[in-house]
Amino acid sequence: MAASRSTSNGRREKSRSPAGRPRAGTVSVDTKDIINIFLFIPNLIGYSRVILAGAALYFMSYHPNYCAVLYAVSCLLDAFDGWAARRFNQSTKFGAVLDMVTDRCTTACLLVFLSAVYSRWAVVFQILISLDLASHYMHMYASLDAGATSHKKVTKERSWILNLYYTNNKVLFTLCAANEICFVALYLMSFPQYQTEAAVNWPTWVFQATFLPCALKQYLNVLQMYKAARTLAESDVLNRRAAKLN
Repeated sequence: MAASRSTSNGRREKSRSPAGRPRAGTVSVDTKDIINIFLFIPNLIGYSRVILAGAALYFMSYHPNYCAVLYAVSCLLDAFDGWAARRFNQSTKFGAVLDMVTDRCTTACLLVFLSAVYSRWAVVFQILISLDLASHYMHMYASLDAGATSHKKVTKERSWILNLYYTNNKVLFTLCAANEICFVALYLMSFPQYQTEAAVNWPTWVFQATFLPCALKQYLNVLQMYKAARTLAESDVLNRRAAKLN
């Protein structure tokens, strides 16, 4: 089996199997091909989401309107990068990971702020952050371990509700949007200009309207983590049987 080496043109030659076929993830790839992946349209949209989220964080502590708008635009672009990936046939594993990491990090940053301004409920926001990160990491790891090409490929046999969530774009968009809108409304409610009993106190209305869909999204996170844990445990059982350890 040949060792990995780099050539003068930037191409990395990696090991091959005894049969001469390149192993998965070890084929020779030019640097320019990798850069081309980074410049795919959905990935460019993903970078813009990161920039907008960063700008939202900059304004988060003192300019709620700017922050809310920037955060909302960043979240809305989440729908467009998936559309662009399908429209231009540019779906990539890197893009899927970039999308998920951006979602998790932006939501976590907002929840960190909420845990500071609503200190009595800090433990709740800490649990939500942990649940969101753990659920999606375990789900993606379990999906890859099972040989799925995407974390969105969930069979009905595994979970009909997760299958509906990931295969129906309307359900996915509605629940994800309601989840973020609920947190943004709660964020706006922490500022004095929105702490009023006046009829124009719309963030409170928005929070109340999106609370139940947000709660459903948290339930799906719990279910997703449980299903991922079962999938990994089933894989462990099969591997141990194959190795005659059970």
